[in-house]
Amino acid sequence: MEHIKDLAVRIVEEGLRLGASFVDVRVEDAEHTSISLRDGVVEAMAGGRDTGVAIRVLYRGAWGFSYTSRLTPEGLKATLGSALASARAASERVKTPIRVAELPALEDRVVWKPKVNPLDVDSEVKVSDLLEVHRLIVENEDVKTVTIKYADGLERKIYASSDGRLVEEERSMSWAYFWVTGRRGDVQASAREEIGSVEGYTLFERWSPEELASKLVDRVVKQLGAKTPRGGVFPAVLAPNVVGVFVHEAFGHLAEADLTMAGSAVRDKFGEKIASSLVTIVDDPTIPGGFGTYRYDDEGVEAKPAILIEEGYMKGVMTDREFAAKLGREPTGNARAESYRVPPLIRMRNTVMRPGDMAVEELFEGIEFGYYLVSFRGGQANMDGTFQVGIQEAYEIVNGEIGEPVRNMSISGNTLETLAQVDGVAKDFQLEYGRCGKGQSAFVSDGGPHIRVRAITIGGAGR
Repeated sequence: MEHIKDLAVRIVEEGLRLGASFVDVRVEDAEHTSISLRDGVVEAMAGGRDTGVAIRVLYRGAWGFSYTSRLTPEGLKATLGSALASARAASERVKTPIRVAELPALEDRVVWKPKVNPLDVDSEVKVSDLLEVHRLIVENEDVKTVTIKYADGLERKIYASSDGRLVEEERSMSWAYFWVTGRRGDVQASAREEIGSVEGYTLFERWSPEELASKLVDRVVKQLGAKTPRGGVFPAVLAPNVVGVFVHEAFGHLAEADLTMAGSAVRDKFGEKIASSLVTIVDDPTIPGGFGTYRYDDEGVEAKPAILIEEGYMKGVMTDREFAAKLGREPTGNARAESYRVPPLIRMRNTVMRPGDMAVEELFEGIEFGYYLVSFRGGQANMDGTFQVGIQEAYEIVNGEIGEPVRNMSISGNTLETLAQVDGVAKDFQLEYGRCGKGQSAFVSDGGPHIRVRAITIGGAGR
């Protein structure tokens, strides 16, 4: 891709010559595989290569964007012309000119070498591994339906900008999603699990088919025989899986600068105490092995941890170049694009709560009755800070001990009020893998330690 890198630099120079105040070019070359199975049958399998270039210009305070898969000098010049035409038209309606945070010139190349390149593994092997998980799951007679989705890829990127940034990065990933439903009489239950790796095709080394099948089946079977929870406000212990989705969905989106400035619940909270002193939340692209671990974002910015809450105090938000300029802060490296076909947005990377110093067992002490929330099913949050999260695996806590399983549970409340209720943070830590939608899809990680909250609203039918 050396000739494309030189061409990208020349296009940047040409954009400046034609009057743009800022120009950047993203070249992407991605090879990928996707597989979908339902009840042991391969429903879809695809693979291929997708290469293209995105060009973005800032002209008289307005953005212009265009992309192409024609990687020729003529193709890129035409795409630059299209981006400039868009920006010129938009500039006539601009009331507040856009600025971007410009950075020192830098040239770098980063290659994250996978242990096992997913492109070197035959699709038949991947299908066989997925079918083995399926076979082990359906050995249980309560299981009725199994859906499995798989994706992997190797992505190479080049970024060039008018402030002298020229960076390359190459990364791989693999991901699998499992959804199992079961029925016993009139009772139906379901369980989900997502796993991921940025070390190539190593999923089934980290999570064996036996381990995955056992976890999913156990989750379904326990729900089929479980009681429904009491509705009301109770103390709870949250496992890392639930903590992760909480810090991502309920808090993380509030701290994405574009949504913060649009009026999220933390807009006017900078420097204020908004959570328990035990709570520190960061969006950290340096955590080893995360889906959001990378060296440079899609604006050529060095990726560094964004400290959002530190010991209870609101410290910062996640920014791209534009919102960094608006806020007078340095960009945090949170600009990510789904592909070269779209401009980057402010997106989370690895959003986690940092561990504390308690043993997990200590969190249960003193709880006469409450709930242990192990794994989430789905969730949603609003910009006013309200949230609701479905829980797929949960247990009663009775006199400090884990008790019977419960099903059909949800938790809800106000994010900041819930963070203020945290009175115990364990020293364990677990990273989760998944996807996030914000107009565009992105692979992200989240997680944290076990935590205890004094009170959280539990939804569910009574006994």
